[in-house]
Amino acid sequence: MHFQTYNAVRAYMDRLGLFSMDLSLGRMEAFRAEHAAPSFPIVHVVGTNGKGSTSTFFESLAREHGLRTGVFISPHFVTPRERIKVDGRMLSREDWVRLANMVMETPGGDKLTYFEFLACLAMLAYVDKDVDVAVMEAGLGGKYDATTVFSPQLTLYTPIGLDHEKILGPTIEAIATDKAGAMHIGGHVVTGRQEEEAMRVLRARAGELGIELQQASDVAGPVTSSLGLRGAHQRDNARLAGAAWRIFADKYGVSHDEAAVSRGLEQAFIPGRFHVVRPEGMPGLILDGAHNCHALKALQQVLLEENIRPEAVIFNCMSDKKLDAMLPLLRGLTDGLVFCPAIALERAAKPADTAAAISRRAIAVDDLETALERVREMQGPVLVCGSLYLLGAFYEIYPEFLQLQGK
Repeated sequence: MHFQTYNAVRAYMDRLGLFSMDLSLGRMEAFRAEHAAPSFPIVHVVGTNGKGSTSTFFESLAREHGLRTGVFISPHFVTPRERIKVDGRMLSREDWVRLANMVMETPGGDKLTYFEFLACLAMLAYVDKDVDVAVMEAGLGGKYDATTVFSPQLTLYTPIGLDHEKILGPTIEAIATDKAGAMHIGGHVVTGRQEEEAMRVLRARAGELGIELQQASDVAGPVTSSLGLRGAHQRDNARLAGAAWRIFADKYGVSHDEAAVSRGLEQAFIPGRFHVVRPEGMPGLILDGAHNCHALKALQQVLLEENIRPEAVIFNCMSDKKLDAMLPLLRGLTDGLVFCPAIALERAAKPADTAAAISRRAIAVDDLETALERVREMQGPVLVCGSLYLLGAFYEIYPEFLQLQGK
């Protein structure tokens, strides 16, 4: 197959299936074997929550220190082009066509899953654009994640919690064991705060491999500068990224500049993480992708810190999430109504089921547009949270908010 247009690449990826999955590394290892090892270092970000934010902070720090950067994050909201950036910018459609054809021309390239295809295209892009460092966010796990095969020099662990239990295991220990599988002999590992069960697993795996595991709090002090992302949990993510940056800069001889660190943390931006917007004719909206207990607790804490009480909530999630465990948190987010819209994915929970589980204050609606219409006359703020795919529906309507306003 040879692609002529970006739309043809999109159509091919759609046929692969967004949630197509095969937890094995054979296809990725075969792809890697066909290409020379990248000359630039790779920073791998693994965990349950905060991976995208931590990746964004680290990339911003590297760019502010004058490095040419690549970053690979997921999921996307409107276009897959959001997932692969060089120096903070999406690749052109022409680049996507050229690189997608390079993937397909590699033996076995036509056997890759959706996520594998993107990971391979990203790595080819970073070689093509001659980056100085690539930041790769892991997808679902660690041991069998497509990003793991590139043998990263530095692995960052964001908080590990319960999520994707049907695939990774029913306990934090089981999930941490899978994610610990991303460690490599010869690499360096730094972790943020962890539950004790997760920390024991990470320490044990590092010990087995004979590599050093450092805690971010032992490398960098608390973050006191302004951040581009709001919330105490983002200060933890920024601290992890800052600690990793110190290790990286020392290892690769990059001059560490505190002014550049402050700029990097302040200018970091990723949509859908306590993202406050106000579309014309609407109340203020808070967009947050909190979709599990750990993330909802962090969201609740930010609301308390900033003395914000949403007038209403718009929420839905994927059907594989443990909604029962999230219910007390969801009910406590507002005294008002909770609107549960349909999400246009087979994996999404049915609005009626979500609404019935939450409370009598919850109302099932056909789609996000209907939910937004229901809150239009409210004074606000209104919280939109849950699946990142729900937020994707918002950004489809208001794509201008995918970029940091005023910059």
